[in-house]
Amino acid sequence: MTLTRRAILASTAIPVAGSALAQSSPAPQGTTTSSRQAPGYYRYKVGDIEVTAINDGFAYRPLEGFIRNAELNDVKKAMQDAFLPADKIPLTFTTLAIRQNGRVTLIDTGNGDMGAPTSGTWMSNFRAAGFDPAQVDTVVISHFHGDHINGLRLKDGTAVFPKAEIMVPAQEWDFWMDDARMSQAPEAMKGAFQGVHRVFDPVAKDVKRYDAGKEIVPGLTSIATPGHTPGHTSYMLNSGQGKLIVMSDVTNHPALFVRNPDWSAVFDMDAETARQTRHKMLDMASAERAQVAFYHAPFPATGHIAKDGNGYRFVPVQWSSGL
Repeated sequence: MTLTRRAILASTAIPVAGSALAQSSPAPQGTTTSSRQAPGYYRYKVGDIEVTAINDGFAYRPLEGFIRNAELNDVKKAMQDAFLPADKIPLTFTTLAIRQNGRVTLIDTGNGDMGAPTSGTWMSNFRAAGFDPAQVDTVVISHFHGDHINGLRLKDGTAVFPKAEIMVPAQEWDFWMDDARMSQAPEAMKGAFQGVHRVFDPVAKDVKRYDAGKEIVPGLTSIATPGHTPGHTSYMLNSGQGKLIVMSDVTNHPALFVRNPDWSAVFDMDAETARQTRHKMLDMASAERAQVAFYHAPFPATGHIAKDGNGYRFVPVQWSSGL
């Protein structure tokens, strides 16, 4: 028997009609509808270490001009293949909270109250996951772009994590906190420098700077991954047999930059170095079959990297309801 569209529709007519009737019925009195989703957090284990991905919403970026070394039609084709819009790319923001031996370490802090209207969900999701900002022990920063550091300090200057030790890459600090470099920066970059100073000037004397290749908190080792910014840093989280590579912004959206690792995002300050770094990290993740975490991948922004021809594939984790 050949199934036709008419036959399929006919066979589902009663359920569809019932569903439509239910949807058209008025909501019970006293209930409200909302476009907001449920809290965005996701827990998983790396060995004995608990990792919680905390979602900070998303922002749209125009697709045109987003990738500097690829034809727009090729970029649109990659978006189409990933079932994404043809004119804009939705970039999610996902930080990590690491809990071990009663201590809480954050990797990056999201947009705070300085991001797009579609972002700024971080604190509600963080609290929904059972955390309290006053109990954060350490904040580790991967690099100084605003969507990674603005969550440290509100617009009014209030410190969000009052007791936390703040740890930053030494090379990143040296670049962005240099007053001479800021005064000589192109006009388009001055805002980024000013944002860095807004966040760090009040606590500059207390900020701890770390070098690449060092264990900065137990189980978490820094990896130099320059190119996106001069001191951009990724991490290896190890516990027992568990291993997680925290990519930070080595790739932006995986549908574009894992599939096409030679493409350069408009945010990459040194495109060639960023390209070399991307290949190195994706090769490492693929060869070691390590779990990876991204900052801008679709939530919960974790999975694995598989070699695929001249590029790679991002294979998301299978969602689990428990650790």
